[in-house]
Amino acid sequence: MNLVHLFFAMLNTIPLSMLRAFEAAGRTGSFRAAAAELNLTPSAVSHAIRKLEDLLGVRLFLRQARTIEMTTEGQTLMRHVAEAFDTLRRGMQAVSTRAPRLLRLHVAPSFATQWLAPRLQRFLAANPQVEVRIAASTDYARFSDGAFDADIVYAAAPTARVMPGMVRISLGEETVTPLCAPALAARITSPADLVQETLIHSDNKMLRWPDWFAANGLSTPAPHGLRFDRSFLAISMAADGLGVALESTRLAEREIAGGRLVAPLRGRSVDLHYLAHFLVYPQPSQANPLISRFSAWLQQELATSPHSKM
Repeated sequence: MNLVHLFFAMLNTIPLSMLRAFEAAGRTGSFRAAAAELNLTPSAVSHAIRKLEDLLGVRLFLRQARTIEMTTEGQTLMRHVAEAFDTLRRGMQAVSTRAPRLLRLHVAPSFATQWLAPRLQRFLAANPQVEVRIAASTDYARFSDGAFDADIVYAAAPTARVMPGMVRISLGEETVTPLCAPALAARITSPADLVQETLIHSDNKMLRWPDWFAANGLSTPAPHGLRFDRSFLAISMAADGLGVALESTRLAEREIAGGRLVAPLRGRSVDLHYLAHFLVYPQPSQANPLISRFSAWLQQELATSPHSKM
């Protein structure tokens, strides 16, 4: 019996109003706050939860003078009730033509910060009934818990490579080249000049300074400079004049367009190219119109981006 079936089986003996009162009190940590949310009195919330406790034969809250504390049994029930209410909410949103449609995205942090976020308003303007929720981290969505609809992953993501039953769409080739503030660019006229410069490293990138120096026939200088674990930090530091970053021109698009970063060796050195980001989602989600709409918009934005090769 799955969670939703179990939830409705419980409703045969336990009124939904009791579970609503319990969920609201557990989520807010207060009978008074739950009462305000449900348009009830605090005593009505307390009474509903007391009856629920009697029906289940367990204490769900420890009551003190002005506070409540959830018991272990209460925490266990809360996890399942909250998930069931969320499942019902998402189900009703999926079939309702009036409810806002929620698109839940997991996105690689630098792609989210540098490329997606500045464009997202255009997607929302074209889809006013859509609500977008974004989580950005170096973890990858597994989709088994239903928390996300799609993931924009960095190339090394195991989700993109080994999980069966996944749709994987390349977001096109990216160019990786040295980038720095205009004031620094004036003294960089050849690849060899970078040996004397402060180099900004992105430790989690697939293509790094040793790859670039090797492609340009040079030995990698001894480690020195600044190190970051996110490209958006490296790009920001380079734009502030702290050194030279080896970064994707797509991720640095705004800084390049605004004149805060330049590529001093474009046309005078060998750039690196690779497929860096992918849109990933489970195959059944192909039937989800929100996924189709977002994927089409993403491809259109990439096609018009000055630093993309689709």
